[in-house]
Amino acid sequence: MVYPEIAETERVRLLTPPTGKVEAVLDTDTFNEIDDQFALTHALLSPEQIDLLAVYAAPFMNPRSNSPGDGMEKSYAEIRRILKLCRRPDEAFAFRGSTEFIPGTDRPVVSPAAEDLIKKALQPRDTPLYVLTIGAPTNVSSAILMEPDIIRKIVVVWLGGSGLDWFKADGFNLDQDMVATRVLLDSGVPLVHLGMCPVTSHIVTTVPEVEHNLRGRNAVADYLADIFREAVGDQPGKSRILWDISATSYVINPQWVPTALVHSPLLTDTKPKRWATDPSRHLIRDAKYCERSAIFGDLFAKIAAFREA
Repeated sequence: MVYPEIAETERVRLLTPPTGKVEAVLDTDTFNEIDDQFALTHALLSPEQIDLLAVYAAPFMNPRSNSPGDGMEKSYAEIRRILKLCRRPDEAFAFRGSTEFIPGTDRPVVSPAAEDLIKKALQPRDTPLYVLTIGAPTNVSSAILMEPDIIRKIVVVWLGGSGLDWFKADGFNLDQDMVATRVLLDSGVPLVHLGMCPVTSHIVTTVPEVEHNLRGRNAVADYLADIFREAVGDQPGKSRILWDISATSYVINPQWVPTALVHSPLLTDTKPKRWATDPSRHLIRDAKYCERSAIFGDLFAKIAAFREA
């Protein structure tokens, strides 16, 4: 596959952390865990920082689904549930994604989500379209394979695999669709990489904190408190990482997710997979830390302040 070339000066410009309001789409395997629901709500309730144009359902395969397509459909239903709680219509806003993972770089998976991403990416705008990708990047990479020129128009913010300095690269979003992962790393698309351990793993909270800040405020707050409690339980001291809100937090305030320019990593074929470096490769932006208190302060305040009427 031959991808368009982006001059390094232009790449650095596109990868400059955003200032002010951004246009964005969110690609999410929303039913996979519980952090996607928090991230989607965070994006919807941040209209001063994020002009959210669409939400795409990503495929996933784990004990909560019996196939990638089943995971996508469950995610689509969960997206609609959150939109309803946030009083946002889903028509022409929520889109079904891929029903399978990408079988090869010459065989992108066509879906309403991939087609809509291409359409929105190619619309004229002065700043890039931010593609917040918090699941397997199947929809996003399929769109790149279907219309490679969109890499000049977008910045992908992807939670995928562990941090580049961690002892292994593996992570759920990375491992689910390796073809899609390699497209993100190899295509030259401007990429902000949000590693799991030891970077976004700072975004950890507990049942008492969630209950204190959300319970009884409104319907979406109660729903998020319910699914958090169900997932975590009442065991003293137990906590949960809400990895995915790192993506929304990066575009809301990049100072909460400090990053550095690095060369796009390579993935080894070992078990476990490891990151490898090659200084001849293009630049990406890599997250180094997450300001946990600032992120949760913003998230909880916006959810608690939401008025349903």
